[in-house]
Amino acid sequence: MTKKELARQAVAALKEEYPGAVCSLEYQDPLQLLIAVRLSAQCTDARVNMVTPALFARFPTLEAFCEGTEEEIGELIRSCGFYNTKSKDILGMCKMIRDEFGGQVPDTIEELTRLPGVGRKTANLILGDVYHTPGVVVADTHCIRITGRLGLTDGTKDPAKVEEQLRPTLKVEMQLRQVLPPEESNDFCHRMVLHGRAVCMARKPDCPNCTLRPWCDFYTKS
Repeated sequence: MTKKELARQAVAALKEEYPGAVCSLEYQDPLQLLIAVRLSAQCTDARVNMVTPALFARFPTLEAFCEGTEEEIGELIRSCGFYNTKSKDILGMCKMIRDEFGGQVPDTIEELTRLPGVGRKTANLILGDVYHTPGVVVADTHCIRITGRLGLTDGTKDPAKVEEQLRPTLKVEMQLRQVLPPEESNDFCHRMVLHGRAVCMARKPDCPNCTLRPWCDFYTKS
């Protein structure tokens, strides 16, 4: 079986298992999603969803954020961790969107990754969820771990330590772009997160109940 055939099998299995492939972050517009994704770095989506209602109530528009201060934003996002850096990035990205992009969240990877605190993971997620452009959101430990275990990518030689190590995410992204159907790539990455949380955990995967077990290198070799 080729990697493209394997990818199609995995896409179909996960689609059946998780028909609702949506981002777990709560937002109302592209700017809110961009900010929520920045807050989610080294923080759970559940925690971000607890913080953003008050944040977006205080700063309901791009202009409101631009008129705010790092200190005020930081106080509202403190529980997400690294709040000083994140507040600086949020204020910086809002001002750049206002000053350089006409108040609209950019729609290309090149422009998005110019924004403070925005990497390829965030850019791909915005492209997929907002602009419906095929994106591969791989800077997530679940996606890197599971695609590595399936043999779709190089993954990691030690899946149990994927949470603790910096991964070459661009390489994984390029490998997945070569094998995933473009129209399925964004939802596939969302489903990877759901599957990684529920079944294919880093340290103790629930292989007997895994829908991907028939194609999993990690399972057959364990």
